[in-house]
Amino acid sequence: MPAKFIFTLSCADRPGIVAAVTTELAGLGCNIAESNQFWDQETGTFFMRLAFTAPDGVDRDAVERGLKPAVERFGMRTTLVSEAKKKKVLVMVSKFDHALLHLLYQIKVGWLDAEVAAIVSNHEDSRRTADFEGIPYHVLPVDKANKAAQEDAVIELFHQTGADLVVLARYMQILSDRFATRLYGQIINIHHSFLPSFKGAKPYHQAHERGVKIIGATAHYVTPELDEGPIIEQETARVTHAMSPDDLIAAGRDIESRVLARAVKLHLENRVMLNGRKTVVFG
Repeated sequence: MPAKFIFTLSCADRPGIVAAVTTELAGLGCNIAESNQFWDQETGTFFMRLAFTAPDGVDRDAVERGLKPAVERFGMRTTLVSEAKKKKVLVMVSKFDHALLHLLYQIKVGWLDAEVAAIVSNHEDSRRTADFEGIPYHVLPVDKANKAAQEDAVIELFHQTGADLVVLARYMQILSDRFATRLYGQIINIHHSFLPSFKGAKPYHQAHERGVKIIGATAHYVTPELDEGPIIEQETARVTHAMSPDDLIAAGRDIESRVLARAVKLHLENRVMLNGRKTVVFG
C-alpha cells in the first residue's frame, strides 16, 4: 500500500514555490491527493499543505531528501509527517467531563483518528470513565505550593507517553507561563466566549443576567497570555430571554464539546499553521 504523508510549509512569498515542491514530488513518483495554500499579503508569508502518497520504496527519508533543494532554495519552515502513525493525545480534565466524553466518543466511532495516551486530572471524578475505556488515569492535585512540581509531572508524562498534543477538556486550572511556553503549539484549550466576554465564576449566570442573545465557545492554543492564544475554531448559538442559566449551561456544554473536538481534529490532521498571533486553518 502506498505510504501517505502530509507536508506543510511556510516561507516568504515569491514565484515558483508551488512548482518547486510539486516538481520534486513528481520526480519521486508521488501523487498529490490534496493541496491547500494561502498568501498572507499583510506579512508576505506563503503557507501550504500537501497530502500525498508515495510509491513503494519511497520512505520518509527519501521524501525529505527529494524536497531538500526546494526547502533550502526558498528558506521554508516545514513539517513532514506520516499518516501511518496514529497521533496520541494527553487529555486534562477537572470535574466537568462533557468535553472529555465527546472526544472519547469521536475517537470510538473513528471520526477522530487518535489515541488517548493518558488522562490527567486534579480530581478523581473521571477515573471510572478512564477505567472503562482502558486509559491510564493520573490524579495530580494542584495548589499554589506544588504547582511547579505538578506541571513538571505533566510534562514528564507527556514525553513518556509519546503524546503529540495536550487537550484541556475543561481543565479548570490556569497553566503557568513556563508550562505554556515549553509546550507552545501543542496545547489546545476550550474557552466559553460570549459577546460580551464574561470572566470569572459562573459566566453563564453573568450572561443570563445581562440578557445576552448569543453564546459560544472558542478553541485556541495556550500561550502565557490567559485565553489570548491563536484561535483554531469557534461556534456560536442564539439564545433567548426565556432560557434559564441552566439552559445556557446545557447549550454551552454542547458547543464547547463540538468546538474542542473539531479543533483537535484540525490539529492532528496538520491543518493548522501558526501565523504570529493568528492561525491559518486549511479545512
